[in-house]
Amino acid sequence: MSLVPAALAPIAVQHSDVLVLDALTRYVAQSGMQIGERLPPERVLAEQLAVSRNTVREALKRWETLGIIVRRKGSGTFLQAEVTSNDSFLSLRFKNDSQNMLHALEVRRIIEAESCSLAAVRATADDLLLIEQRLLEMERVHLAVGSAGAEDWLFHSSIYQAAHNPLLLHMVVGLYDTLHAFFESPPEQALFSDSFPLHRTLFEAIQQRDVDEAKRVSHLILDITERDMKDVIHAARKA
Repeated sequence: MSLVPAALAPIAVQHSDVLVLDALTRYVAQSGMQIGERLPPERVLAEQLAVSRNTVREALKRWETLGIIVRRKGSGTFLQAEVTSNDSFLSLRFKNDSQNMLHALEVRRIIEAESCSLAAVRATADDLLLIEQRLLEMERVHLAVGSAGAEDWLFHSSIYQAAHNPLLLHMVVGLYDTLHAFFESPPEQALFSDSFPLHRTLFEAIQQRDVDEAKRVSHLILDITERDMKDVIHAARKA
């Protein structure tokens, strides 16, 4: 059975697939859609959400990867897992893919700690200027809205660049697809807020060429990340 998407409303111009999936999550939950029922076509979803069909298509690919939907050629897209009003893309991700996300974080820790150490040795004056600019922007956004996921990612990316080993950034970009839900989590979830002041401490360690301190602070930041991830996993499993 195909349902009329009357409950859908346009979202902000920011074309985040996480925002799209959160909107779809609310729609599926509020409409009472059951497992096995068909979602509206991509064209209809895109029109109702005021985003491009490609944005909807990419968002649905994430749901498909998690096993929340199944797409059958010539038939449409069908709900394959329960979606409740308490769910978000982040909670659905953890219900279906928590172990993989923790594994990705483990790999990120290995790469990032060494990247911070290398940046403390190799960063040029231009590298330090870019890292500081990214830090200031992250601080500005965080203080304004309580979250700065995209800016946080750019800050860490600038440190990878300062390590002057292109393979390091290439490897961590490969992890971003697994971890991006955290970077795009809504401000009200306050994820990683405890690590916010440590980012300036990390920059200062790199700026002062303190290799051991850069590595130590990097681990502290990721300790908080891991703690928050496990808290979300626990809450998602209880829901």
